[in-house]
Amino acid sequence: MAVGGFVDWRGNPINRKVHGGVRAAWFVYFLTVVTSIVNVPNMLNMVTYLHGTMHMGVSSSSTTVTNVLGATSGFALLGAFLSDSYITRARTILLFGPLEFLGYGLLALQAHLPSLRPPPCDAEAEASSCEEIHGRNAVLLYAALYVGAFGDGFMRACMPPLGADQFDRGDPSESRQQSSFFNWYTFGISLGGSVGLVLVVWLENSEGWDIGFGACALLILLGLLVVAAGLPLYRNHVPEGSPLTRILQVLVVAFKNRKLQHPEKLEEAREGSVTEQVLTEAPSQTSSSLKFLDKACINGGRDGAWSVCSRKKVEETKAVLRVLPVFISSLIGYMSNPLLFTFTVQQGGMMNTRLGKIHVSPATLFIIPSAFQMALLPVYDRFLVPLLRRRTGYASGVTHLQRVGAGFAAVVLASAIAAIVERKRKADPEQMSLFWLAPQFFLLGVSDVTSFPGLLELFSSEAPRGMKSIASALFWCELGLSSWLATLLVQVVNRATRRRGGGGAGGGGGGATLNSSRLDLFYWVVAAVGLLGFLNYLFWASRYKYRQDPRLVDEPSADQDSP
Repeated sequence: MAVGGFVDWRGNPINRKVHGGVRAAWFVYFLTVVTSIVNVPNMLNMVTYLHGTMHMGVSSSSTTVTNVLGATSGFALLGAFLSDSYITRARTILLFGPLEFLGYGLLALQAHLPSLRPPPCDAEAEASSCEEIHGRNAVLLYAALYVGAFGDGFMRACMPPLGADQFDRGDPSESRQQSSFFNWYTFGISLGGSVGLVLVVWLENSEGWDIGFGACALLILLGLLVVAAGLPLYRNHVPEGSPLTRILQVLVVAFKNRKLQHPEKLEEAREGSVTEQVLTEAPSQTSSSLKFLDKACINGGRDGAWSVCSRKKVEETKAVLRVLPVFISSLIGYMSNPLLFTFTVQQGGMMNTRLGKIHVSPATLFIIPSAFQMALLPVYDRFLVPLLRRRTGYASGVTHLQRVGAGFAAVVLASAIAAIVERKRKADPEQMSLFWLAPQFFLLGVSDVTSFPGLLELFSSEAPRGMKSIASALFWCELGLSSWLATLLVQVVNRATRRRGGGGAGGGGGGATLNSSRLDLFYWVVAAVGLLGFLNYLFWASRYKYRQDPRLVDEPSADQDSP
């Protein structure tokens, strides 16, 4: 029987000296970098492929890419549920990751064979005479995109919790390493994205889409082979069955017992399975919040999971419900990030992009925020966190919510600076230097160093052990929903300014170009929305009670996830 709910790849109890730790996490880091090399540039470059090669309209191309990204988040939730409930996270990656390899392989095949795509033509000069992809070839295209998204979603949901599983939060040393894991996981995404924006974009635009997609398929295959090589080293969480069923059971039983009085002392309800008792976390102390759910522990004379629930199940449900206000408020707080990132890059394209004798192409501007992030993350993890840890006692230097809040505040400040810079750019008769964007690029990097890994670590650490993958998938869903809300804000502002005869935001509405738009005013709108989101986040964050004490501990406690 596994100790603490973790086993090796053959189902045997783990050995701390052999399994887990930084050595095992390196395999996850490698897959993170490889998938980012592939996915980040294709997310930005796929519209060009669909419009230029498959002759889809610009709007249709953009909508298709957006739909695929949304589907990836949905598939991530499905993969998270499967890995938390029935199979281990490493096996989920190895079983479904090859679908992403298949997706890019199909894209490479279609790009290579002329019979599988429309005849070439200039989509800009001869748009009316270009034949848009249709019929069986369109089916092949969509199948390749969504099969790849299916595999990507499953891997995306499982990589962060698999890496975090390699460290014991109950051990002071490993608790610090787990906090660092999320920092270096974020670093891996930035590193892979930067390499991909140079290498993959160059291959696709210069050597051919078939070569680019083929290289992406081979990179995914390489990442999966490396992860498979690490199987003997992983600490694998033992699935505990459907967490959604357990939550529903608590809600149903609490509703049934709503008219019963709270007993002075809740006794632990007996579980029907000996295996569940051994493999799951020890029951935590009863929390004082959401006390109406405690009625699910009252035994009304009937046995069964839908008649009485254990205290552990009740505390799991409380943990999920407590984090919902933070999740929703973070949606609004994070909404400014994609807007600021997109429009800052557009700003840079209108400025003097020569840095000395080097000409920075507009496409390369996407790398600048990632470069700032990669420079800041090691400094934060190796110097700032240890300094703060000695002063506060927190494993991460500060609490997760404080870290996320610092990122939201940085974006508000960046939006205000961006508005001032944009107003000066339009008033200056000569092209301003790209250096003027350094402050907002820097603050974007600060935001990504704080809010991105902070949210990911918050959801992972606060989720019950049987819901770690679902927590990771919800994090990616939050980023997707924030981007959707950002798009909605642009549409609302454009519609409002169009009615008043304004210039719109960033080329939208009445502004056909960035120079004819009032991007400076739109930045102030983003700053105002970001400030309101930040204040709303502070309201809920100040009332949040952590499921686990984020401070360092001297020895493991029964409530913590200990392998």
